[in-house]
Amino acid sequence: MSEHKDFLRTIVEEDLKSGKYKEIHTRFPPEPNGFPHIGHAKSIAINFGIARDYHGRCNLRMDDTNPTTEDTRYVEALKDAVQWLGFEWDNSVRYTSDYFPKLYDYAIELIKMGKAYVDSLTEEEIREYRGTVTEPGRRSKYAERSVEENLDLFERMKKGEFKDSEHVLRAKIDMSAANMKMRDPLLYRIRHAHHYRAGDAWHVYPMYDFAHCLSDYIEGITHSICTLEFENNRDIYDWVLDELNLTPPRPYQHEFARLSINYTVMSKRLLLELVNKGRVSGWDDPRLPTIAGYRRRGYTPESILNFCDSIGIAKANSTVDVSQLEFCIRDDLNTKVPRVMCVLDPLKVTIENYDGNEELDGPYYPDDVPKEGSRKIPFSREIYIERDDFTENPPKGYYRLTPEQPVRLRHAYIITCKEVIRDADGKITEIKAEYHPDSKSGSDTSGIKVKSAIQWVDAESAKRVEVRLYDRLFRDEAPEGLEDINPDSLKVIKNALIEPAVITDKPDERFQFERQGYFYADPVDYTDEAPVFNKIVGLKDSWSKKTKAPEKAPRGERKPQVKKVQVEGEVAPMSETEQARFDRYTVELKLNSEVANTLARDEKLSGFYEEALAVLESPVTLANIVANEVARELKEKQPDALKFSAEKIAELVKMIDDETISTKIAKQVFEEMAQTGENPVQIVEAKGLVQISDPALILPIIEEVIASNPDNVAKFKAGNTKLLGFFVGQVLKTTGGKANPQVVNELVAEKLK
Repeated sequence: MSEHKDFLRTIVEEDLKSGKYKEIHTRFPPEPNGFPHIGHAKSIAINFGIARDYHGRCNLRMDDTNPTTEDTRYVEALKDAVQWLGFEWDNSVRYTSDYFPKLYDYAIELIKMGKAYVDSLTEEEIREYRGTVTEPGRRSKYAERSVEENLDLFERMKKGEFKDSEHVLRAKIDMSAANMKMRDPLLYRIRHAHHYRAGDAWHVYPMYDFAHCLSDYIEGITHSICTLEFENNRDIYDWVLDELNLTPPRPYQHEFARLSINYTVMSKRLLLELVNKGRVSGWDDPRLPTIAGYRRRGYTPESILNFCDSIGIAKANSTVDVSQLEFCIRDDLNTKVPRVMCVLDPLKVTIENYDGNEELDGPYYPDDVPKEGSRKIPFSREIYIERDDFTENPPKGYYRLTPEQPVRLRHAYIITCKEVIRDADGKITEIKAEYHPDSKSGSDTSGIKVKSAIQWVDAESAKRVEVRLYDRLFRDEAPEGLEDINPDSLKVIKNALIEPAVITDKPDERFQFERQGYFYADPVDYTDEAPVFNKIVGLKDSWSKKTKAPEKAPRGERKPQVKKVQVEGEVAPMSETEQARFDRYTVELKLNSEVANTLARDEKLSGFYEEALAVLESPVTLANIVANEVARELKEKQPDALKFSAEKIAELVKMIDDETISTKIAKQVFEEMAQTGENPVQIVEAKGLVQISDPALILPIIEEVIASNPDNVAKFKAGNTKLLGFFVGQVLKTTGGKANPQVVNELVAEKLK
């Protein structure tokens, strides 16, 4: 658990300390009327996370009180989302519909107490009688009905004797209350509709404000955590529980800010409209912010949870930049996935002085990724390169292949253009080239200086694949409806070419296609005969604002569109200074191209990096910290406004290199440094964050995790080896990230044999 406690955890700790509750019991209570989205992921992380952190329990409860919109497929989607994110609910799934008899009895009690009445006003009259913010409401004349009459009418409502909306059951509270929610709120309404679980047994259904608090009480919930739009509903929550004089302990409601992300809609109405009108392929369309959509696109549970953790838990609503979510998936995949070559727009190259064929060695991971693995890359006379990796009229700073400029083929040789072949329309169809036999990667003695390496595939052995390039579904930063859809949110390339090992060896499901982005083998449409890959995210944010957002339009008017310019891949050429930095970082300091590109193009970042490098000779680890953590701070600040110095970052990295702390703990230490400016060594010592590498200390934790998850152990031994990551993750969570990941990985693998 993080040392920086949010306000909800502070409340929980105070309640435990005071003895208010002996055990923490939370719940995640979604309505099963759509697929869960990223906002639900935040709620899942909060409710299940708090229960986990304080050794409590968390229920999964379906708030199924509206038979007209709910469905079992939504229930399954919600269950699947919770499990995919790595959480388990307490006992079986709960349903508010299971409590219908008990809730009805509670309603009867309120009627007998004179605290509830059957109202026969129309919906329009109820709205009119409610009053306004500045004017009190008027109580319905039907509030004077006797207890006996109310009981009779409510019973007949239950039996189905009345039409929809003919009567409602209302609480009798205060029609002049400042909180308009307390002006005799509705408790029950008539619905003649088939319920997916209760069938046709009921003709009255409880409203959220009545059912939710009582369901929490029935289940023994201690902390009912919900989003800010329910803040005013808290008065009803408390009123119902207090008036019924229930046996303590009782739950209390606490609110946090809901998640809002730009370029994204999370309105269930709009999401349902997108699906029903066929504007997307379904609830799992990779452009949607649903958990199913992110999952199909290739996002990992870790990246979603890291995002939820990074945005924190606030009391005030705000909008999060979607680039923060995209950063989290890049950050997660950067140290996990193999790098491979895929050509999206092939241009044929014939190497005229090469005969025969050979297999070249290519590592899957750069030097700064602590993973091993390589593949054989076929090479022959005919290859394909990306069309935009060749130009006859290069702009300044273009360092790829030109008629005058040689280039290196990644993991292979340097080639030089000799002739350009065109078709009848003047389009380039082929490049005639020659290779330099003494320029092979790893043993280059040619003396030829090149400034970049490009990806390629062998013409004969390359596999044809379909690549789906997904982009943001909405072009507007604050979308209001379907008219704001980005028409270029999906581009399908049917004839991309990929190196064969990706398909034949299957080293992973996710890959970095070099210079293109991160991709995922589509879990629905992929086959070995017809491979399909989804673009998860580009190597960097491809959106930039051309103009500032305009002022919000007056109500009823369409706001003017903010024009966006989309920058694809690495089109923008580097300046000579930037290119010189990039060359030094990749060749001399052995940084991977993505990190080197980030540093080289940013003068503030590169300056900070060079300053830290002068203190500590650890180029790769320093570069990763600067290009990720430091970059976030420098996005809005000048270097002299930072609370930490390059020297302190060097001290932090030295502790990583010495294995005093893990990289995960280093991120936590960095956050403290960024806020307080404190020395990293002092932070580690004060908080006891020293990395645990002693197997004797780690093994008992591993054994406890294995013993607590017999089902997953059985699945692992049955062949689901991907669960190794689950067990490693559980051990790291238990130790608060202090355990040495490499040691944990080795010990867990040994124990599961």
